[in-house]
Amino acid sequence: MLVFKPNFDVQLSIAMINTILLQAQAQGSNYSFYIMMGLMIVIFYFFMIRPQQKKAKDQKKFTEEIQKGDYVVTIGGAHGRIAELDNDTFILEVEKGGRIRFNKSAISMEATRAANKGS
Repeated sequence: MLVFKPNFDVQLSIAMINTILLQAQAQGSNYSFYIMMGLMIVIFYFFMIRPQQKKAKDQKKFTEEIQKGDYVVTIGGAHGRIAELDNDTFILEVEKGGRIRFNKSAISMEATRAANKGS
């Protein structure tokens, strides 16, 4: 009876064939990788970037609609009424006649809306 004993060359050939087959299978999954990356980018856009853009747009619209006499709250927590408006700054009149100049970007939309609802 003949017994086949693989030598080193045959074992090396089998290992190389297995490696080639495994690489071929991995390359076949490249399409799924690109699909998954595309889905991740779309999800990232809709859950992170788009809401931030909407919030920035609302904040800009809010600061453009501010008028003299409006009660506002700054991002630093200063409360008061707008005494004067310039291009990109305003003067906030606080308690006892104190007046402070701020940039319009210092107005907190959320805090101002919350303070105006409470009054």
